[in-house]
Amino acid sequence: MSLLRIVLFALAIFAPLLPPPASAQTMNYEQASALLAASCGTDIDNMCRGVNLDSVRLKECLRRNGDSVSPKCIADYPRAIGAIEQRVTARGMLSKLCNWEMNHLCSQTKPDPVKGLQCLIEQTKRVTPNCGKAIAAAGYR
Repeated sequence: MSLLRIVLFALAIFAPLLPPPASAQTMNYEQASALLAASCGTDIDNMCRGVNLDSVRLKECLRRNGDSVSPKCIADYPRAIGAIEQRVTARGMLSKLCNWEMNHLCSQTKPDPVKGLQCLIEQTKRVTPNCGKAIAAAGYR
């Protein structure tokens, strides 16, 4: 089984655990990985076999093979990876931007990050504007 298929299989397994997108304008993980698979799957299988599918290594592999990469992949890859990176960055910033809420509104869930996240989502009407934006940017509402 190719590396791309393994990654897409893993995304399919974990996709139901991911929350819905924040808005129709923002591409979610499922949409981004589907776009990446449809536009670049063959290119990745043919030219980047064995490359870890993190965005840096994949970008480098596709850049090195730029003369052979399909026009569809060249057009869609930046948008798909950009959407994934945007969500990852937003989710990484969530605990920093929602620290007050975690300490005051969700302190009883502190040892369990999943319950803490559920609490934050349930408390969205009571969170600060910055935390609310962080929750939305991470795709949790």
